[in-house]
Amino acid sequence: MTTDFDAPTTALDTLTGDYTIDVSHSRLGFVARHAMVTKVRGQFGAFSGTAHVDESDPAASKVDISIDVTSIETGSADRDGHLKSADFFDAEQFPAITFTSTDVSRDGNEWTVAGDLTIKGVTKPVSIDFEQTGSARDPFGNLRVGFEGETTINRKDWGLTWNAALETGGVLVSEKIKLEFDISAIQSA
Repeated sequence: MTTDFDAPTTALDTLTGDYTIDVSHSRLGFVARHAMVTKVRGQFGAFSGTAHVDESDPAASKVDISIDVTSIETGSADRDGHLKSADFFDAEQFPAITFTSTDVSRDGNEWTVAGDLTIKGVTKPVSIDFEQTGSARDPFGNLRVGFEGETTINRKDWGLTWNAALETGGVLVSEKIKLEFDISAIQSA
């Protein structure tokens, strides 16, 4: 397997500990199909999160994330405004998306985090597969760990039902949305 990136580093013998997500070096993104022909990518620019990682007992691990809905960015101010409106996220009434883990399991560098995802006041279970992508001590003395993960959800399960039919068949916005997570977390002192 070849990769376009430098090989990951390892600075920690164990990941066990408490962490805070480094928002400026992390990405919570999503991908949707538009008009059945192309992908539209977006992300949330403002969020916070913490994790307790227990390598020897992964089920004792815990993840909590809160996302500011108004921080949605898709590269189009009009589309972002529509997504914040009552047609989609209704950011005025439901300003946050939250995730709270209910179970964590591990197989080598592969972690599965199951939990409750709340969007628009609707809570549903989701499971996210993550790959541990390394650890490092940065130039400022912080111990960092990295994880990349993704999962696919059906937005209608959370009441995000707005759509428009196309003359050629199909719909303007896909029901299935891929969620993407690129996480850099800093170990608490």
